[in-house]
Amino acid sequence: MAYRLFDHTADLGVEVTAATQEELYAGAAFAVFDLLTDLSAVRAGLFRKVEVAGENPADLLVNFLREVLYAWSGEGFLAKSCYVRLVTFQRLEAALKGETFDPDRHRIKMEIKAVTYHLCEVLETPEGHWLARVVFDV
Repeated sequence: MAYRLFDHTADLGVEVTAATQEELYAGAAFAVFDLLTDLSAVRAGLFRKVEVAGENPADLLVNFLREVLYAWSGEGFLAKSCYVRLVTFQRLEAALKGETFDPDRHRIKMEIKAVTYHLCEVLETPEGHWLARVVFDV
């Protein structure tokens, strides 16, 4: 999954690029967990379903990543992979595969406190690729 970090005062900006919308949202979820932990230590034995709605693609991204982040902060679930089954202008369905946090095997690299709307955007480029930007409160 392709993502890069961009500078943002006191927060962490992430830019994700992908060939399709499904890959874009999956890549954003991957970025969250890749920033949180070393994914090579995470096993893909458990499944979590995520369904969200939004007013537009950026709102959908924020709502999706909030649910993804809740999987970690609220349930102690680390996702190794994400598969987006459906994405429309206002709805997204995805599956996370991973496992429950094990302090003997998992090292948390950073804390992501929240997903923000600041600078958030989802767009299709003139070349036909997809780009998303989102800022995390760390």
